[in-house]
Amino acid sequence: MEINQEKLNAFMGKFVADLGAAAHGVTVLIGEKLGLYKALAAGGPMTAAELASRTKCGERYIREWLAAQAASGFAEYDPDTGKYFLSPEQAFALADECSPAYVPGAYYVLSSMWKDEPRVAESVRTGQGMGWHEHHADLFVGTEKFFRPGYVANLVSSWLPALNGVDDKLKLGGKVADVGCGHGVTTVLMAQAYPNAKITGFDYHAPSVDRARAAAKAAGVADRCTFEVAPAKGFPGKDYDLVTFFDCLHDMGDPAGAASHVYKSLKPGGTWMIVEPFAHDQTERNFNPVGRVFYSASMCVCCPASLSQEVGAALGAQAGESRISDVVRQGGFKKFRRAAETPFNMVLEASK
Repeated sequence: MEINQEKLNAFMGKFVADLGAAAHGVTVLIGEKLGLYKALAAGGPMTAAELASRTKCGERYIREWLAAQAASGFAEYDPDTGKYFLSPEQAFALADECSPAYVPGAYYVLSSMWKDEPRVAESVRTGQGMGWHEHHADLFVGTEKFFRPGYVANLVSSWLPALNGVDDKLKLGGKVADVGCGHGVTTVLMAQAYPNAKITGFDYHAPSVDRARAAAKAAGVADRCTFEVAPAKGFPGKDYDLVTFFDCLHDMGDPAGAASHVYKSLKPGGTWMIVEPFAHDQTERNFNPVGRVFYSASMCVCCPASLSQEVGAALGAQAGESRISDVVRQGGFKKFRRAAETPFNMVLEASK
């Protein structure tokens, strides 16, 4: 085997960059958990001693943490003063949880992937599944924190208005089922935006449902936003004006069965809103930074979840619009279109 030295050097450079990113991820999670980014953003340029004092952390650790941030481009450093600071853009992405660009939550998901690696490796070896509920709790926290910014930025302002007549229906009232609601981020957002609507969140994972109920109470919408433990193929209720699936259809063992149940649950003129990770239909077109993230998470989380259930369709997080369309039409739906998209999501609309 003949080695092209130039190509080898290029690959090794990529490997070192990726190795640094993987190692740096731990420091991002620590920074999020301990409030280090928020303190650095609020306090302006600081030395390690000043940040350690502000956060009540060990100074020697903070010196290393700050250097790691600067080396990775997650903070700035002024060698003349020995102080570190966040640029406005870094602060927007790392320190502001209300920002649509807030990213540290993703590292909880990565934490769960590493912690669950032995079990996932066994699943890969045997071909067996691993239920969503069997993962480390960091997955559930990370899913909420990672997806929340995108939902806050887009759900009420652009996604729901992009659906045919849905925004007007919900303003007047309406009955909504939010299936696979997790910690209830989307359910609560809809309840806040549409006080006349009656919204129920459903999820098969009981601990997530408990968290969602607490979130609704804290947001003051528990009177019009309730939660129940139920699967996608068996959630109760009829005559829904809107059924929503946020980033969960591809995790289901029998997505066509879920589609059929949604079809039966909608009232005439009702709408099914399906939000899925953005993906092209051609595999090779997803070989990009976003696809890289989704394929990796799909192997460790999404496919195992589906393969642990009946049918085990394992659509994967990069299923693409064409495959989702096939599933929707198998459920009985005649109308299907892409209503909106972002770099991370595509918003699909189905109706009878």
